[in-house]
Amino acid sequence: MLIFEHQRISANGRLEIGGCDTAALAAEFGTPLYVMDETAIRNRMRAWHSAFNALYPTGIAYASKAFLTTAMVRIVEQEGLNLDVASGGELYTAVKAGFPADRLVFHGNNKSDDELEMGLRHNVGRLVIDNFHELERLNAFAGARGMKQGVLIRCTPGIDPHTHRLIRTGQEDTKFGFSIKSGDAAEAARRIEASPNLELTGIHCHLGSNLMDATSHLDAVDVMVAFLARLQRDINRTLSELDLGGGLGVRYLPDQRPVSVETFAGSVVPNLIETLDKHGAGRPRLGLEPGRSIVAEAGTTLYTIGAVKEVAIPSAPGKRIYVNIDGGMSDNPRPQLYEARYSAILANRANESPDTQVTIAGKHCETDILISNIDLPLPRPGDILAVQTTGAYNHSMASNYNRLARPAVVLVREGTADLIVRRETLEDIVARDIIPDRLRA
Repeated sequence: MLIFEHQRISANGRLEIGGCDTAALAAEFGTPLYVMDETAIRNRMRAWHSAFNALYPTGIAYASKAFLTTAMVRIVEQEGLNLDVASGGELYTAVKAGFPADRLVFHGNNKSDDELEMGLRHNVGRLVIDNFHELERLNAFAGARGMKQGVLIRCTPGIDPHTHRLIRTGQEDTKFGFSIKSGDAAEAARRIEASPNLELTGIHCHLGSNLMDATSHLDAVDVMVAFLARLQRDINRTLSELDLGGGLGVRYLPDQRPVSVETFAGSVVPNLIETLDKHGAGRPRLGLEPGRSIVAEAGTTLYTIGAVKEVAIPSAPGKRIYVNIDGGMSDNPRPQLYEARYSAILANRANESPDTQVTIAGKHCETDILISNIDLPLPRPGDILAVQTTGAYNHSMASNYNRLARPAVVLVREGTADLIVRRETLEDIVARDIIPDRLRA
């Protein structure tokens, strides 16, 4: 069983998150339901800021792709973090919530003309250039506006981060960024320097996701600092920013032990300082972009259990018990995409012994398995299942597959639950559909 520090089992045997009874939340708001613990989110943001800034000047930018709503933007702004956005939709959300534009970092490997114009129109602080095509278009668009846009170069450092193959981004064979090894990153810098409407402020990389230690980031420091020093000599000036992206992992299962933020900082920063001094690369401001490590463990998804079915199987123990829930891959596609594994609790019977091995199945027209072979008290129809560590890449990747309505999101804090995303209705699902006149006859 995986219980986080912001959670407890009450005297009546129910799981509480942020002082709220999860069974009561399910009854009030319905299921499936995303529950986000505000205090846990804020504490993680503060941990990142304090751990790194105690050792080296660092700008922490929350990676909004992990989980983004207008309420989440307000939390990021209040905690003093920057905000990393990677699409027009994420940028629009930030703007609608009143986030300071100079603290925005705009990513994306194939930004449209509209997205580039939108970034310029809102004066984003940094725009991360991913390819030569984008470089040329951005310079032209900025020139048409009579402005100069600050940019970072996204670099490919050629590092295999040893995570799932579908969430690796720092190796040579990737759609992201400019290769350092091939010389493309240096060529991008030369072209930016020659572009009258762009100002190169630094370099950026991102290695991959859910990394359990600092090994890959230490490798990235070696590659990126060496390139930074060489680049500064080539362009004959100092760059002020070195961004190492995000990627720190979290606990999805009880036996997982990702490195703490404090230990991570204690490994990365001394190595960074030593490497900067070795190459004479100055003291650029360090940038980091955590997302998953801020919100994942703060999120729990609640489901209502429906049918419980026992089937015969040829292998031991000769049977499998399928526990069907009222959601699945439409609200959490990660098990199907990345073979992600999760821990879960019967929220309304959290004090009972887990004495039965079951498989949690979604309600979609697929082999929609959310969790295989998990030990729980034998579930009954109407029980509430709480799946842990769903704060990152669940709400943000949710779909309407089988035309299921996407869940509501509640933010809990000190016994209070606030709705921050309402549940979709069936009318919402068909609201954008159009029947051509020729089909109305």
